Amino acid sequence: MSTALLRTADELHARVRHGRRAVVMTMGALHEGHATLVRAAREIAGPDGEVVVTVFVNPLQFGAGEDLDRYPRTLEADLKIAEQAGADVVFAPSADEVYPGGEPQVRVTAGPMGTLLEGASRPGHFDGVLTVVAKLLHLTRPDAALFGQKDAQQLAVIRRMVRDLNFGIEIVGVPTVREADGLALSSRNRYLSTDDRRTALTLSRALFAGRDRHAAQEALRARALEVPSTRARAEALSAIGESRAAADAHAVAKAVPNAAAAVRAAARQVLDEAVHYDPPLELDYLALVDPSDFTEIDDDFTGEAVLAVAARVGTTRLIDNLPLTFGTLGAAS
Repeated sequence: MSTALLRTADELHARVRHGRRAVVMTMGALHEGHATLVRAAREIAGPDGEVVVTVFVNPLQFGAGEDLDRYPRTLEADLKIAEQAGADVVFAPSADEVYPGGEPQVRVTAGPMGTLLEGASRPGHFDGVLTVVAKLLHLTRPDAALFGQKDAQQLAVIRRMVRDLNFGIEIVGVPTVREADGLALSSRNRYLSTDDRRTALTLSRALFAGRDRHAAQEALRARALEVPSTRARAEALSAIGESRAAADAHAVAKAVPNAAAAVRAAARQVLDEAVHYDPPLELDYLALVDPSDFTEIDDDFTGEAVLAVAARVGTTRLIDNLPLTFGTLGAAS
């Protein structure tokens, strides 16, 4: 299969469609994480459908002092990766095609969700994201659009926009792809020196520490619920290394309210150590949030959550996250 490179919406609209169209939106500099999205899109579209990969470096989502000018443009390599992953079309429009007449006077705003975490660190960022996503959804006219869970807050605001504004398009989140050492795949990883990368690994290590603490507390809770409220319960709790909790087995059975604080503390400990590295980790935020609105969860929270971190290593800003489930017998995702 040969992947078509198209530059205008008219060219894309002229294609005869059979089956579902699934779109993967990127800013180029494709890597295995993007290829995973394309393969997932291929499954959704099916053999008779069409997979479109958009490549557009959106100026609206870069703030003052950010890396718009140095953001990698590698269209020829992108086309090869997209083709190998199963894309039918790479749609790489110019800025004039997406924003005829210059910057749009009317934009989509992210509302309160757009002011938290990434939005607080990068004011206006999510307004730019939603505006270009809305434009590209209209230009590509897909049945489904796929986004990586690595950009968890972006995925959340896009889902909210599509729901609130009745786009009628399926939004699919695809799990984060990691390198062998645990670093989440990102186009910005290429900016990291050897020493930078060593420090950058702190992000994933902190998340894994939080995940492990979460899994331990879920296991403890499950054990406490299974064992009758007798001395046997305390002995069972002690056997799995929770001697303090064993002093009050009944309290441990209700220990969900402490789980969020413990997860934060485990992740924070790893991050705090990295401020002494060379280069040091400059933490932006560590947050444990409800994915529906990206507000911090309470200590008695139950349900799906996201443990998210953002930091700067040298001149490169990185983000990462892991999904967790609180208050059920399920462990971390």
